[in-house]
This record gives sequence, C-alpha cells and structure tokens, in this order.
Amino acid sequence: MGTNESESHDEDFHLGAAIYSSDGIEIGKLSRLIVDKNDLTLRAFVAKESRRFTGHLLSPGSWLLADEVILPRSAVSSVAHERIVLTLTAADVRKLPPYLSYRYGDETFTEGLTEEAISALTSSPAIPASLEQVANKGADELEIEGGENVMLGNSGKRLGTVKDVLFDNKELIGVVILPDGVLKEEVILPRRFLQRSDDLALFADLSIGDLEHLKPFEPAG
Repeated sequence: MGTNESESHDEDFHLGAAIYSSDGIEIGKLSRLIVDKNDLTLRAFVAKESRRFTGHLLSPGSWLLADEVILPRSAVSSVAHERIVLTLTAADVRKLPPYLSYRYGDETFTEGLTEEAISALTSSPAIPASLEQVANKGADELEIEGGENVMLGNSGKRLGTVKDVLFDNKELIGVVILPDGVLKEEVILPRRFLQRSDDLALFADLSIGDLEHLKPFEPAG
C-alpha cells in the first residue's frame, strides 16, 4: 500500500496514538518523535510495542529487553488524532531495529556477553550499570518523548513534562507542557525555544521573563 499524502499530515501526529500495521495488527502506541534539529521537520517516530505484539503476554514472567521500535516517517499510510496506520505489515515491523540498543562497554550487545550481562537478561529486572543504552537516532535529530521533563535552560529548574506535540503541515510548531515545576498552567512551548535534548530531559532556551509570553494551550474543538 502506498502512502496517501492526503491522509497523512504531520499535524495529526499525537503522542499516545495507537499504531496499526497495514494488515490490521495493533503494534503499540506512539511514544516519541524524532525531528531534524535544524528545521524541526518530522523524520521518524517511535512505537512502544504492546505486550501482545512483543509476546510478553505469552511469557509474563520474562524480562523484556526492548519494546520500542523506530519507524521512518515514510512508513505511514494514514494518520488521525488517535490512530496511525503503516504501509508495513506486522511481519515487516518485527524486522525493524529497536529504538534502544544496548552496548556492553566498548562492544556491541551481541558481542562477548559477560556473566553479568547474561544474568541481567535471565533474572534481574534492572540493567547493570556497565550496560549502556544507545538511542537509534542521528546526531542532528532531536528526540521528543511524552512525559519527559522540560527544563528551563541550564538553570536546573523544571517547567513541567511533555504532554503532546503540535505540527503545522510538516513543521513542528511546539510542544504542550503539563505544569509540574515553574509553570502553573498547561502551555504551548513554541519551537524556537527548543534547544536540545539528552537522555534525561528536553531543554528550553528561555528565561523566567519569557514565560510570561507563552500562550495557554486550548485544544481544537
């Protein structure tokens, strides 16, 4: 099935939307967006796979190493506020690389697993400190994840957490922030304030004075 541009607009992407394969299988939920750092256009997105899709329901006592898969923007057939349909079958999605891979020291995860790493995979629900996560995204891409902290520059103060993303055609307008820190109301953080992200938070390049000019978020009726 080819991508139908008339049914696939970036402004319709919303965190938490259900993602379905072309053959009608629910993959999971939209958990993260990957946008270009320069023009902030949508490049890819991340699906947090459901327990049924990963097979975790069939073995609930097992520890699941990775349950997020990265999907290119071009893999979308149609998108609405609550539903994304892919051009890929469920079998195709299962062949895609995980969003987070794991490296042990200077080796890839599949090379030279030590006894500590093997123990983590078979018994412990925690990843050992020496096993690092590596996000499958480029250096020129910005990750936006639902629920992550939004920090006020390098001040150490938290504005709140990411609730959703807003697109106008192919361009990111901004993110919707739930107040949980400096902010007292749910607001839109415009794209011009998005500075960078790391594994812990999204950073906003603004001052306390700038906060007075943020517009309240009012969902479309």
